[in-house]
Amino acid sequence: MLFVNIYKLYRVMYNYSMTIKEQLSFIQKVTGFSQERLAQKLGVTFSTLNSWINERSYPRLQAQERVELLYKEMTGQKEIPKNILEAKKEFVLEKGKKFSSILEVILKNKDINDQFLLSLTYNTNSIEGSTLTEPETAAILFQNVALPNKTLIEQMEAKNHQAALNYLLNYLQHSILINEALVLRLHGMLMNGIHGDAGLYRRHAVRIVGSNVPTSNYLKIQKLMTGLTDKLSQFEEDPIGQIAQVHSQFEQIHPFADGNGRIGRLLMHAMALRVNLPPVSVAQEKKMFYYTYLSKSQLSGDSSLLEDFICDGLLQSFKTLEREL
Repeated sequence: MLFVNIYKLYRVMYNYSMTIKEQLSFIQKVTGFSQERLAQKLGVTFSTLNSWINERSYPRLQAQERVELLYKEMTGQKEIPKNILEAKKEFVLEKGKKFSSILEVILKNKDINDQFLLSLTYNTNSIEGSTLTEPETAAILFQNVALPNKTLIEQMEAKNHQAALNYLLNYLQHSILINEALVLRLHGMLMNGIHGDAGLYRRHAVRIVGSNVPTSNYLKIQKLMTGLTDKLSQFEEDPIGQIAQVHSQFEQIHPFADGNGRIGRLLMHAMALRVNLPPVSVAQEKKMFYYTYLSKSQLSGDSSLLEDFICDGLLQSFKTLEREL
């Protein structure tokens, strides 16, 4: 009973408006985690987590802080001190300086090339709802296998993304100019045989499902994209901040009827590679963090969480490079 009272006092002192049970329920709803997986994420046993959820017991302060942190991450309330974020970005940029050309490493090493093609294709399509597993994606990409238990559209999406990514990597060998023509070409390849407006800007209103972020009026898309690609072609002192801000703006413009997320992530890869950073890994299991931080950047103009997320994605890609070399 004493611990229960301390727990309640702690919540009052720190102005926590949600109970641990409510926070855990929210996290499960958003992530789709089972109790077993959430317990593992929090570093506790299933029985301990189940006891918290059913309010038979309360977490000690250290465990409570882990729940609070995960909840804040999921809701975009986590705060990153500016000096820590700047140090992290500098660390990522310094890792890039160890390679004379990351793009050449990817193109000349088949194992690395295949690993990025598989990982980036599987994750980006899975984020958009594809049910293909990573092994199934590999069979489609590298063995040209047709899977009878999967839709033709899903299999075409995998092959089309592979073609678009291959095109982008080879394009960057000869040009670092990320212009409107490239954006439209990538969309044409990504949506080839899938959407009638492949390679064309949308001509109707759309909304982002599950988001409060308003998309741009379709009559303004041409002008907005011209302005955005002008910014894409520039080299700024803070390339990671630039990647986050441009990606945020692109997704809010939402220039295409379909494929905006996948094209936006391809453009992130392009912006990273031209400053000698690897593609930005966006794992499908982290998509709710990605969506939350992207939305916060769009609604508040604060891209710090998205920048931190991009740093983590770049560090994950460096692991792929270093593991395979």
